[in-house]
Amino acid sequence: MFYWIMKHIVVGPLLLSIFRPWVVGLEKVPKEGPVILASNHLSFIDSIFLPLIVDRPVVFLAKSEYFTGKGLKGWATRMFFQAAGQLPIDRSGGKASEASLNTGLRVLGEGRILGIYPEGTRSPDGKLYRGRTGVARMVLEAGVPVVPVAMIGTAEIMPIGTRLPKVRRVGIVFGEPLDFSRFHGMEGDRFVLRSVTDELVYDLRALSSQEYVDVYASTLREQRAAQTTSG
Repeated sequence: MFYWIMKHIVVGPLLLSIFRPWVVGLEKVPKEGPVILASNHLSFIDSIFLPLIVDRPVVFLAKSEYFTGKGLKGWATRMFFQAAGQLPIDRSGGKASEASLNTGLRVLGEGRILGIYPEGTRSPDGKLYRGRTGVARMVLEAGVPVVPVAMIGTAEIMPIGTRLPKVRRVGIVFGEPLDFSRFHGMEGDRFVLRSVTDELVYDLRALSSQEYVDVYASTLREQRAAQTTSG
């Protein structure tokens, strides 16, 4: 109920009227049943506008740190992510990664929409980066349709490191649903996982027209942080 009120009465109408998003292909999102929305990731606000546009609730798996902050700021952040329909997960790897997978599969098993970012983190410079194969494993184990989604212009509206967005139009483009049923039962094959991931990222590249870089976005961010520290 809280999610519905925030989306349809409090926050949603205000944001839609201010940023006036343009949308292509929304009809490609199934009206019912489990589905994965796999999006490029340019800005913090991707997780806000994508759920606003889709008629059905969209669940994202967010870092658990967003739900554990203290004080007024921690409370406000927690309320915001709950209102956005996001679930806390531990991204530290190992057993935490397995728990994240299981949480995503549970959401899909309930017939809901799960939003994921194949790149794993926000692009540091607006380019499209190599996808993480953990996404492919979830896709194959769930056996549900995957709709690629391209967020357009969100990096210009709210770049990494900024707190307040600029008022500009947001674009959201939905691609044709992808069917990976031909790989059923092969989620343990790392070559298959890489193939599925690359196919998905290829579609995102076509939809978004982003320049593709064949490295992980997180690796590039770590390298830049190390250079800044050493400098």
